[in-house]
Amino acid sequence: MSQPFAADTETDYEDPLDLMDEIDQLRREKDATILAHFYVDGEIQDIADFTGDSLKLARDATRVTTSTIVFCGVHFMGESAKIMNPEKTVLIPDPLAGCSLAESCQADELKAFQDGLRADGRRFETVAYINTSAAVKSLCDWIVTSGNAQEIIDRIPADREILFVPDRHLGRYLSEVTGRPMILWPGSCMVHEIFSVQDLLRARRSNPGSQVIAHPECPQNILELSDFVGGTEKMRRHVMSTAEPTTFLVATEATMIHALQKSAPQHTFIPVPGIMTSSGETCACNRCPHMERNTLQKVRNCLRDGQPEIVWQDYYEAARAVLEKSLLQ
Repeated sequence: MSQPFAADTETDYEDPLDLMDEIDQLRREKDATILAHFYVDGEIQDIADFTGDSLKLARDATRVTTSTIVFCGVHFMGESAKIMNPEKTVLIPDPLAGCSLAESCQADELKAFQDGLRADGRRFETVAYINTSAAVKSLCDWIVTSGNAQEIIDRIPADREILFVPDRHLGRYLSEVTGRPMILWPGSCMVHEIFSVQDLLRARRSNPGSQVIAHPECPQNILELSDFVGGTEKMRRHVMSTAEPTTFLVATEATMIHALQKSAPQHTFIPVPGIMTSSGETCACNRCPHMERNTLQKVRNCLRDGQPEIVWQDYYEAARAVLEKSLLQ
């Protein structure tokens, strides 16, 4: 991952409206387009040109006509934008915005495991969740998001095993809905892993008639209590398709509620509590600490300074072929 820049240091308070005005001016001066994931702060989503989940943003990145892309999300997302746009400058507000899932599957470890399977005569295809580094993507046959995973898995020949990396919870869920056995990598998302079943049940009792919507990265015990399971874009479409005002208990990164409220303001959205690892207490604080590193100040700074920049690497070419096959065709 890139080294930390000055953008990572603490800065004095600046008025958000002034920052938004400055970002708008810099966006025009620098010929830039801003992409923001549903998990970054709402004020960043509000000033972005494109918002969405990983699949939508990967596709949006290929439609950008400006010379510069600012990707407000985490590091692997910026890499994917660069892979799909090698001729463009791709900036990220904070190079330390990583991903616990991506970090749980390192390229050298994956290659060693794949080599071991091949040595045993196993015939398999490797399916990687998009929450992986570009180096890992370059070793894979398919890249999926929660939005297109089932469709991709249905395309894999029945005589091939499936090695699914890195999220064991998403892999288990996909194995269940597709009926395809999978070799699961033992990774998980630090945010989706910590939801409290007890507090989910309590919230449901306190809100009669509510629906639980959950991301498939959640453990099985949460999914079994959910009324709807889907990625962030499917969640958004589900609440938009529900006409009757409803209370939704949301089991994903809490900032997703901003996008849900904008898309379906007739509903009430309540974050499912998580368990704080430091004390064992529960709180409505399921924020991804990596997504939280994106701030308006850092968006302004990276536009102004032209860094941190995602720089092309040799293995991006192999990753590009897999991404194009998986996400664009």
